[in-house]
Formats: sequence, structure tokens, C-alpha cells
Amino acid sequence: MNPAGSPSLAARRPKAPGPASRAPIDAAVQPSLKQAAWRAATSSRSKGVTERIFGGPPPCRGWQFDAAMLEAREQRNPESRPPTMTLIRIDPSSLDVELALAYATPDNIAGRPVYRQARFYLHQDAAAALARAVALARGLGLRFRIFDAFRPTEAQWVLWRAFPDPEFLADPRRGSPHSRGIAVDLSLIDAAGLPLEMGTGFDDLRPLAHHGSLAVSPEAQRNRALLLGLMTAAG
Repeated sequence: MNPAGSPSLAARRPKAPGPASRAPIDAAVQPSLKQAAWRAATSSRSKGVTERIFGGPPPCRGWQFDAAMLEAREQRNPESRPPTMTLIRIDPSSLDVELALAYATPDNIAGRPVYRQARFYLHQDAAAALARAVALARGLGLRFRIFDAFRPTEAQWVLWRAFPDPEFLADPRRGSPHSRGIAVDLSLIDAAGLPLEMGTGFDDLRPLAHHGSLAVSPEAQRNRALLLGLMTAAG
């Protein structure tokens, strides 16, 4: 679910103007649905990480989810915790990206905040790929605006109940790359912090949001191609 055009560490390869298929980087390139969901090659083992999140159902307060609560759960009941999934908490300033987590606000398809706090987590391999993309964009005088990254399974259920369409959302029963920390939704902004025209906004769940749509303006098509190129080159 992404704003103005986006590939995603899980992007879809544009099938000319229609719903996308899988790209080599196995990412869902739907600018609006996954403003840059792009799946990086990930390993089942990670080293040198700074934070650990559980692969089992994260705790929640009502329908809001707080990654910090996961560590508290481990301390309370370390013997019964599920298998671990290692994630890195990323400092947006150190990576030089703008953080605008849509699901920490009511401005999303659920119409309410899904995350209690705006915290940015990714799998180590995905974080490394994003850092490479950041460096490539910097050379063009551009930066990334991040709309979503790691998404607990319960949060995926909230979104699915709001819009249960597998063309735009991963069915939580099958799993989402976001819930493994290997997808990030993003778009491009210029040196002044203004977004590049992508033709659609974040969480725009219409065919117009498909990366290969020809129904958007030529400028939006060029910017989508630029975004896809950066993410593909980053690996």
C-alpha cells in the first residue's frame, strides 16, 4: 500500500499496464499499494543486530501494536516465547530518510492508528539493501520517504479486515513480507522535501496504483521507473 508509486522490497514487475507480476527482486512494485515494497534476499540467520522481535503473534493493546512490548513479553515469560525473528531498529536520521509511518496515524485504509508508536524496523539484509538505495538516490539529489516497514501480523489483520483484496494486500493467513521485516513501502522526495509525482497516493488501492499503469501522467511514469530502477540496482 503505498503512495505515489513505489516498488517494495517486495515489488511487482510491471506487466505493461496491468496488475504486476513478480520482479526479479521478488518485490511488489505497486506504487500506491506498496509505495516501494521490495523484498530483499534474506537469510534465516542474522548477525550483529541491535534488536530482536518475535516471529509469533506480537502483543497488542486493543488494535494498536507496540514493538517495545515484545521485549517486555520475553522478560516476563522467556521459556514460552516463540522462535525469534531478528530485526534492526533503524534511526531515520542516521540513514538519511524521512519517516512518515502511515499506520501510526489515522491516515490509512483502516481509518485509525494501527501502531502505537512510529518505530522503523527491518530485517538486517533488507536494511542493508535500503542503505544502498539511499546512497544511489543521494547521488541524484533525492531521498526516500518511508511509509511502512516491519508490520506485525495482527496489524496485517487490521488492514485485511478493512480491505480484504489479495490484489493489493497480502492475506495474513498466507503471510506478508512486511511481517518478516523484508519489505518497505516508500517513495521519493526532492532536496526540498517535496514528493515526486507518482500518480497515486499511499494506500491508493486502485489499478491506477500498479507500477506499470499507463493511465498516470508521463511525469509519474518516469518517476515510477526511476524509483524502480533505484530499488532494483540496490539489490
